[in-house]
Amino acid sequence: MDPTFHLMELPTRVLIGDGVLSKLGEFIEESAGSGRVVVAAGTHVQEKVRASVDAILGGRASWVIVLAADTANVEKVIRESRGSKCIIGVGGGKSVDVGKLASFRAKLPFYSVPTSASHDGIASPFASLKGLDRPYSVMAKPPVGILADIGVIASAPRRLLASGCGDLVSKLTAVKDWQLAHRVNDEYYGSYAANLALMSAQVVLDGSKKIGRFGKESVRDLVEALISTGVAAGIAGSSRPCSGSEHLFSHYLDILAPDAGLHGEKCGLGTIMMAKLHGIDWKSVRRALSNVGAPVTASEMGAEDSEVVESLVKASSIRPDRYTILSKKRLNKKAATELAQSVGVI
Repeated sequence: MDPTFHLMELPTRVLIGDGVLSKLGEFIEESAGSGRVVVAAGTHVQEKVRASVDAILGGRASWVIVLAADTANVEKVIRESRGSKCIIGVGGGKSVDVGKLASFRAKLPFYSVPTSASHDGIASPFASLKGLDRPYSVMAKPPVGILADIGVIASAPRRLLASGCGDLVSKLTAVKDWQLAHRVNDEYYGSYAANLALMSAQVVLDGSKKIGRFGKESVRDLVEALISTGVAAGIAGSSRPCSGSEHLFSHYLDILAPDAGLHGEKCGLGTIMMAKLHGIDWKSVRRALSNVGAPVTASEMGAEDSEVVESLVKASSIRPDRYTILSKKRLNKKAATELAQSVGVI
């Protein structure tokens, strides 16, 4: 296929508002009818919403507890999905990613029902799991539908919401990396998808103080921005508008310090440093993250300075085919240390 061609796959339905979880049965009716459905959810989320969901779906939901975002849990959901009409991922990134990849492999419709807004996987066609043949997101399909109950999401721990802000600001450097790859390697670049991603990042930069209070209005803005970035990836046909050098940094730090920080927190920290490399306003990124309560230093996130430095040096090896500012700069240990220190990350 001509490399300038790509298929756009987007969510077809989005229902968002306070209390819309009660509409779940109607929302999935087109795919499920009155048939059996599989619900993938974490332990805590199941305890929080299972009674409500079972009542709404009339007891036809078969629940699978997702203990980790890995291939074993994907296979568990696939096995349970035999004879069902669709798969619903209820929860945060872990359950949504597992449900998304399971539905893709089982060839079933997938519905995303986030209970937090910690990253943009709630709408994107990509899934990020451990145990795959590569340590970064893989292409699946976007959800057929997204049902986002703002009341439920606003009650999530603030750390998860702040992590979503970190994932949003990362679009600033992801787009810069995409533009760089277009200039250097003549890679396809879509200005509409790029601008949609940038607009979503700007929501956090412009309103970080208000968002940091995490009232329902701000949470709705945050959720809509995260959905928009997922749509941007669907329009681009790749993760380029949403994932660049800051995500490569995050993925390498996952290897070195898997328990230090959430995905969006690591991406936010990476964005501060990549913004400095790109020559854009890293101080506004750092200030916005601080305003929403996201970590802006390695120690706040529970990572060692040496782990940050090594991740900066080796991040580009995660995905050599993806040209970013780290491919251009090729930081050594000294330069990486100076960069992280110059922006106050270490």
